[in-house]
Amino acid sequence: MAHSHEHSGGTKNLRIAFFINLAFTCLEIAGGFLTNSIAIISDALHDFGDSLSLGLAWYLEKKASEKSATDRFSFGFARFRLLGALVNALVLIGGSVYIVIEAVGRFQHPEPVQSLWMMGIAVIGLAANGYAAWRTRGATSLNEKVISWHLLEDVLGWLAVLIVSVILQFKDWYFLDPALSIGITLFILYGVGSRLWDTLYLLLQGVPAKIDLEEIRAKLKAVSHVQSVHHMHIWSLDGSHHVFTTHLVLENISEYDKVDQVRQHALEALKEYDFHHHTIQVELDASTCELNRDTT
Repeated sequence: MAHSHEHSGGTKNLRIAFFINLAFTCLEIAGGFLTNSIAIISDALHDFGDSLSLGLAWYLEKKASEKSATDRFSFGFARFRLLGALVNALVLIGGSVYIVIEAVGRFQHPEPVQSLWMMGIAVIGLAANGYAAWRTRGATSLNEKVISWHLLEDVLGWLAVLIVSVILQFKDWYFLDPALSIGITLFILYGVGSRLWDTLYLLLQGVPAKIDLEEIRAKLKAVSHVQSVHHMHIWSLDGSHHVFTTHLVLENISEYDKVDQVRQHALEALKEYDFHHHTIQVELDASTCELNRDTT
């Protein structure tokens, strides 16, 4: 139930962040053309992509939280969060590449900007994105973490825009505008790139980072009557809900009650890992398992 409440709160925060971001994006587009600032225009394009990403994240989080398992999706819809994280990352990377291309052209041919208006928009941007970032703090799913990280980056970006606008009030260093745009975008690409890899790793069913396969194998082999462990697999549905499967070969055992007892002891050994799904196949003879591999 705790996970349900966490994701319900996360969905609400994504909804609020979506509407805040969408409203500010409209203001930002107008402000970018008014000030002739490529940094603000690029941020507007970037925030428009954010709005689409937030909307998609909100929808997928809602779907993942509310939908239970079906005959077609037997694990439920938790992996929809990974789909949201993947789409969000790709949208941000695509937008970032476009911004860098535009900023390079402006860097070669700097143009005057309306620094006073730029300053005012930066203050509003700090407030809007700061509140949205605060609403999504403490994210639990990878989808929410991608969004939360990027909103925090936006706050830092607007702080930089504010500093540059103050400098432009006193110096005609118009090259700072596209230079700032490139700097912000490269910083965003760095953060999103690492989270894209995390998402792809989970989609490829990699073992969750904090789980040690050999440690678990040793704990299972320490259970009384367990001779060997093979065909052990661990993967994550969405970064927080993990699945575990394994085969245990038993020795010196003949009664069914003891077989079930060993299975229960094995589950006890796994309790600290908080797996959401367990499948433990018990065998009295390793040679009877078609999937057996010598991993003892």
